[in-house]
Amino acid sequence: MSLRFLVSLAVALTAVFILCAGGLGGFLLGGDAAAGCVPVVASPTAAPSTSMSPFAPLGGWPAIGDWDSDQVGNAAAIVTTGARLAVPVRGWVIAVATAMQESTLRALPGGDRDSVGLFQQRPSQGWGTPAQLRDPVYAAERFFGTLVTISGWQAMPLTDAAQAVQISAYPDAYATWEAPATDLVTTITNTTGMPTASLAGCGAAAGPWTQPVLAPVGSGFRIAGRPGHHGVDLNAPRGTVIRAASAGTVRTVRCNAVHASTGAPWGCDRDGDPDLTRGCGWYVDIDHAAGLLTRYCHMDQPPTVTVGQRVTVGQPIGVVGSTGHSSGPHLHYEVHHHGDASANGAIDPVPFMATQSAALAAVR
Repeated sequence: MSLRFLVSLAVALTAVFILCAGGLGGFLLGGDAAAGCVPVVASPTAAPSTSMSPFAPLGGWPAIGDWDSDQVGNAAAIVTTGARLAVPVRGWVIAVATAMQESTLRALPGGDRDSVGLFQQRPSQGWGTPAQLRDPVYAAERFFGTLVTISGWQAMPLTDAAQAVQISAYPDAYATWEAPATDLVTTITNTTGMPTASLAGCGAAAGPWTQPVLAPVGSGFRIAGRPGHHGVDLNAPRGTVIRAASAGTVRTVRCNAVHASTGAPWGCDRDGDPDLTRGCGWYVDIDHAAGLLTRYCHMDQPPTVTVGQRVTVGQPIGVVGSTGHSSGPHLHYEVHHHGDASANGAIDPVPFMATQSAALAAVR
């Protein structure tokens, strides 16, 4: 029997138990999608949930990418705990990214001061006993129990949501792990056959269009001070996953960064400069139905898609950076009509996205 079959069987048995207990309801049965967006708060005083510990395939979890079987098993514990508590999928990614930063997905017996476990939670701060916090399921319950009490967490950049739970001395560090966490959660859910709807989570639109990142608009379309600004800047931290705003075909993947004074190549292996550099840095153009095109600029590293590739709405295509003509990490996002990738085809993304029921966040 295949690994996928065995894991899927285990998921099915687990799902039957959870459904009988009223845990996931329509989430696993494909009912009202909104039901999966209702946060369920885990009891802060709950004992380790040994009866609900995550299944593992026979022989244990395999290594996935850079993560060994033990690390993957701990990530799976987080994912299945999030599913059991009906936390939206976005929360699973936030939790896995946090554990990647805090413990490299190891249930550590100790750490800084009295920190313990996957999330390096501290008994002295009321998270639980050291024995409880070494249990990945209990630690995940406590993380999710705090996360879902934070107002607007689904729409926050990942690093902000994680920091609101962890109160870390390095609040920006979590952003680094968004792409690896998304990939690992996707692989685990694909292996188990767990339905995930959209990894963009409840903060993002779930229709034919979605927000490329969940972040406020920092600089608008062709504003008075920047009449040549043919898109909007979305102020997401470095490393934030960028998603295709709609299904389509990748038209362009390239590095566009040159010295402003000479036109000589600047390169995209380093950040750009608002005065010394021109160009979009690492960027992607995607063709959509009805002659629409979207552009995603200043990626931190080469995009994860290729020219001619078909992409689905919400599919990761790269991560936020500051390459090209840029003063700091953000996503420059453009929408064009008539298939015209030049400035002549650019339209204001803010009203356009609003008409697609995928409104961008307000200017901040």
